[in-house]
Amino acid sequence: MKDTIIVIGSNGQIGTELVSELRKIYGDGQVIACDIRRPDYDIKNAGPFEFVNVLEKDILKNIFQKYKPTQVYLLAALLSATGEQNPKLAWDLNMNGLLNVLDLALEYKTQRIYWPSSIAVFGPNSPKDYTPQYCVMDPNTVYGISKLAGERWCEYYYQKYAIDVRSIRYPGLISWKAAPGGGTTDYAIHIFHEALKKESYRSFLSAETELPMMYMDDAIRGTIELMDAPAEKISIRSSYNLTGMSFTPEILAEEIKKHIPDFKLTYTEYDQRQAIASSWPRSIDDGQARMDWAWKPEFDLAKMTVDMFNNLKR
Repeated sequence: MKDTIIVIGSNGQIGTELVSELRKIYGDGQVIACDIRRPDYDIKNAGPFEFVNVLEKDILKNIFQKYKPTQVYLLAALLSATGEQNPKLAWDLNMNGLLNVLDLALEYKTQRIYWPSSIAVFGPNSPKDYTPQYCVMDPNTVYGISKLAGERWCEYYYQKYAIDVRSIRYPGLISWKAAPGGGTTDYAIHIFHEALKKESYRSFLSAETELPMMYMDDAIRGTIELMDAPAEKISIRSSYNLTGMSFTPEILAEEIKKHIPDFKLTYTEYDQRQAIASSWPRSIDDGQARMDWAWKPEFDLAKMTVDMFNNLKR
């Protein structure tokens, strides 16, 4: 039997590239893109597309009934900075959307579910350097709180109902294909665009703010590798730590200057996103993912910078 895959939140930064990659693997007709908004790119024309609000369970159930998915990727969420502007909506979308999908996966016997978590689950009292898989987790944003609660629900549904749920705690994600979705790490995408347009950028994070990051190519590959791994290899049913590199705005700017020598980086006096970033890890220990399913990033800072500029220039 062929796999049938539903991607909910297909218009977002991750979904845009994930749908394209999954369709290369499984075929255009086997991957159903779903979102609350009409896509403004080729995904709708390349394969099935459905309008779906993950909070409308009856409509969501119709999609499960229509396609009988073997895999579901749930990507719909309000991110860290956006979530702080409307915390109750962020909680509702991030939490009840997940529960709706878990319940329907149980009802329709979906084989595997993917749901992303985030480094936002860590907080001020979490270890900042090489943050381990298990440690103090005291998130201070509604995004982080909802992701931590979601991790517990995923593990609960696995233990209670044997639902094969898999998850990654994404660091900051950097891509050139789709616009970022309102996250605290978005400066690391905007800076490339501004470097090409203006040869300057004004960062909303301070010069010494080091954060874990990952290039989107690695994130998509790691996500699919996790979903393809045999169930007996998956030891973490909450969410895996995963990372590619760590850097500060200043370090990133120095790398950009190798390509645009006149680039200038300045800083805002204060931005609410700074407080969020200051509570997050500087680096991540993803040893469990490397051991369980042989995770290994392919992009470091230099290789990522070259690829970003090559693509954005085109």
